[in-house]
Amino acid sequence: MKKYDSSTVEKIHQSSETIPLYGVDIQLKENPNRTKGYMDPAELSLIQDNWAANNQENGSNPFKQNLPPEILLPFLRDTMGFPNLNMNTMEMITKYETIPANGRTIGLWRYYLRRGKQEPRSCLIFFHGGGWIGGTVYTVENPCKLIAETADAVVFNVDYDLAPEVKFPNNLEECYEAVTHIYQHAEEYGIDKTKITVAGDSAGGNLCAAMCLKDRDENNHYIAQAVLLYPAVTFGRNMVPGYEWREDAYEMASGQEGPIKGSLILGRPQDLEESMEAKWYFKDLKDASHPYASPMMAESFEGIAKTVIMTAEYDGLRIQGEFYGSLLAKAGVDTTIYRYCGCTHAFIDRLGYQPQAEEACRLIAEIL
Repeated sequence: MKKYDSSTVEKIHQSSETIPLYGVDIQLKENPNRTKGYMDPAELSLIQDNWAANNQENGSNPFKQNLPPEILLPFLRDTMGFPNLNMNTMEMITKYETIPANGRTIGLWRYYLRRGKQEPRSCLIFFHGGGWIGGTVYTVENPCKLIAETADAVVFNVDYDLAPEVKFPNNLEECYEAVTHIYQHAEEYGIDKTKITVAGDSAGGNLCAAMCLKDRDENNHYIAQAVLLYPAVTFGRNMVPGYEWREDAYEMASGQEGPIKGSLILGRPQDLEESMEAKWYFKDLKDASHPYASPMMAESFEGIAKTVIMTAEYDGLRIQGEFYGSLLAKAGVDTTIYRYCGCTHAFIDRLGYQPQAEEACRLIAEIL
């Protein structure tokens, strides 16, 4: 049973305030139970018991700990993700298969409502986050299933290979081959291949942004639209004119500085040599400036798929996500940007515990 009142979800869904930023409008998703400058109360209560949040509040970055990779990597993978609940109210069919991708084999989960054969459904292909080195399909399974039910869509959950076992660009190639496979087998899957949406959170959002560029560059146009949840769209100190990361861009009430500043670790510019993610993800750190690794660095955004970006107010990646949205909009891409106020990174993982996670699933279903 979810841990909040359904009326809160409705109020967040109906919030309509916008603010101008970077020459575009940012639509605010506000919880009326929150005071501005404060972290969302439901989220703060939950993450205070989470290892990652507590270590961030204490100023400790696990990627900078002097642990050997063979110990640090399993440790990080085990601590990624948050608890969430199954919110489905109708019978869902879950299927699993393996598909060829970039000379390897990856897992593909599929969720959809049980019903008689009807017109082809919309399709969502989801790519989980985890810094390219961790995360699992299981963390996002409940959000994927809820979206499938709410939208009456077929939702795929891609179990792509992780770094450092598989490095850039092979991970990206795997993900795009999964999209290609689904597009080419649309009739078998009962989907409308003109209505394929890719979505991903954090590193998964990075992969989706890169796939949209690749899809445009190769003139395939398999992807009709993309939903990027708090995406990472640039590595290290890769910058473009107008982009600047500043801690004072985040409003913090007195007494909230500790937990909020702790949540801003992701997104702070740092030298690539200091980034464990970069060291594990790239064969050569120079690859971090490639547009398929740092989509913000693309020379042009014209002609890529319609894009929806969802950021979290107290996420260090918020600034780059919203700035990236402005670049798309100015290039003529149909772009919508939502900011979930009071939230931190990875809030969709907390489905059932945090109302914004349910509202985000509902919004994605409407987008489908």
